[in-house]
Amino acid sequence: MILANAFCLFFFLGTGADPAVSAKSNQCLDAAKACNLNDNCKKLRSSYISICNREISPTERCNRRKCHKALRQFFDRVPGEYTYRMLFCSCQDQACAERRRQTILPSCSYEDKEKPNCLDLRSLCRTDHLCRSRLADFHANCRASYRTLTGCPTDNYQACLGSYAGMIGFDITPNYVDSSPTGIVVSPWCSCRGSGNMEEECEKFLRDFTENPCLRNAIQAFGNGTDVNLSPQNPSFQATQAPRVEKTPSLPDDLSDSTSLGTSVITTCTSVQEEGLKANNSKELSMCFTELTTSIIPGSKRVVKPNSGPRRARPSAALTAVSFLMLKLAL
Repeated sequence: MILANAFCLFFFLGTGADPAVSAKSNQCLDAAKACNLNDNCKKLRSSYISICNREISPTERCNRRKCHKALRQFFDRVPGEYTYRMLFCSCQDQACAERRRQTILPSCSYEDKEKPNCLDLRSLCRTDHLCRSRLADFHANCRASYRTLTGCPTDNYQACLGSYAGMIGFDITPNYVDSSPTGIVVSPWCSCRGSGNMEEECEKFLRDFTENPCLRNAIQAFGNGTDVNLSPQNPSFQATQAPRVEKTPSLPDDLSDSTSLGTSVITTCTSVQEEGLKANNSKELSMCFTELTTSIIPGSKRVVKPNSGPRRARPSAALTAVSFLMLKLAL
């Protein structure tokens, strides 16, 4: 048993050469070596490998609860540039694909003696608030869409891969179902046997993993290096609103743009007029007061302020009426 555990540690940490495939062609082995060069990644990876490989008793091969906790810590605390390379590495042969499948130590974290019903597994997940949240994120970000080029909502591979990795470390943990290098099929450890009249719903839930074009394309794109930056290659086209055009006061046709009333002043004052003058001494309000009290002489390009130059008295309507009455009495 000690020798077996030592071999597992040697295999997963990637401290030696893979006898089947050279390091140059095995991206999963390269990813493991890259993780070992990062102190945090190496520490947390060694931790979950040790915990998930620790046999409790002849009938209990490991402490599944502790294994799941260590896996969650690894994927939550280590940057995706390391974890994604190990989880979604591209493979050309079975040896590489098997290393990829063994990334999460499936004998402890994934597999069990019997496969439970998928709906029962989903119900168990929903009783835990964190698992429920992670599962909801997966359905939202990896939902198959036939209206986008990538098959993902808003063509976002990053969101789908992150949601998938976020479910690792729970009872509903997904993983590769086999070590085939050509076909990518992932699934939780469950089946739809014994679903009764809920079989259709169970199959639909299971197909969200096994026959999901969004998830499959996201994994392939990352492994092939066509989505290195984890960002959508073709952003979706969204309906955009026309930019709002501020209303500006109409100017006389003979007033050129070179007058002292700049466009910025007019726009600012229009905004202030619409919102109402507030009691403050802001620069914009001062500029607006200048504009609103400025007169434009018709037929001329001159701009005159009421306070500039000598004031010319303008008779009021009441004074005009009194003068007319006195003149009539004199006659």
